Amino acid sequence: MPNEVQQAVDLFLDYMRGEKWASGHTLANYSRDLARLQKFCAERDLTGWRLLQNTDIRQYVAVRHKSGIGAKSIQRELAAIRSFFKFLLKKQLVEQNPAQGVQSPKVSKKLPKTLDVDQVAGMLDAKPNSNLELRDLAMFELFYSSGLRLSELVMLDNADLSLSEGFLRVRHGKGGKQRQVPVGSKAIKAIRQWQACRPDCESSALFVSLKGSRLGRRSVQLRLERWCRKNGLAEHIHPHMLRHSFASHLLESSQDIRAVQELLGHADVSTTQIYTHLDFQHLAGVYDKAHPRAKRSKPD
Repeated sequence: MPNEVQQAVDLFLDYMRGEKWASGHTLANYSRDLARLQKFCAERDLTGWRLLQNTDIRQYVAVRHKSGIGAKSIQRELAAIRSFFKFLLKKQLVEQNPAQGVQSPKVSKKLPKTLDVDQVAGMLDAKPNSNLELRDLAMFELFYSSGLRLSELVMLDNADLSLSEGFLRVRHGKGGKQRQVPVGSKAIKAIRQWQACRPDCESSALFVSLKGSRLGRRSVQLRLERWCRKNGLAEHIHPHMLRHSFASHLLESSQDIRAVQELLGHADVSTTQIYTHLDFQHLAGVYDKAHPRAKRSKPD
């Protein structure tokens, strides 16, 4: 495709980076998605973004689906293409958004896998035997205490904590959004124990290696796997499972989906609604107590 086609992509990525504060991960995905679309267009002699029609995008989706790409991935690619053409429309580089109205294959809804309260207790009540394990336990307590994303946890600095007041500040939330979340007493205790033995280093990071460098996401995942193996936990537990468990347990107890939405940092409450898989007997109990015509008379 001509140079101006790639220039339009570069302009869009610069816009996403500079004005939308898109993360490096998001920018990499957008770049790959648009490169695939460029290749598709080149194979069909579509030499400019203005030439793309709604039928071309539908065909692109069909080709991706036929090649075995999952519905969720195609859905994400379509979102990137829509955003790209929305930007081109704004810049008057195209006359229409050919991706508008194009549907991806249906995504089967999967409930997030969670641990029950006893499983979480068994995992977090295990005793650490080294400074590294004190750090690890502080990380795992914080996941479950405050419902953090893995990316949010590794970007925490010591200055983000206010343990005396029982909260922390998330500065690197999804989409660049910031929020404050509470920190429970067990997590506070674990963090203080880690801070007491944390290596003296120049890094501002809360969680560092023995050499003093900020921990990466993969390191946290591997440490969690190691902790689970050591403590005989058969379940394959990943960091996001602790976030899911936080959300599920809090929602079951409080019934306040808006509060859980805020704590998780979800932009849309529909995202939080995946955690509303509450036990039917609990719901029936709430119904019996609350509905004015549900109360059953006692048997004679």
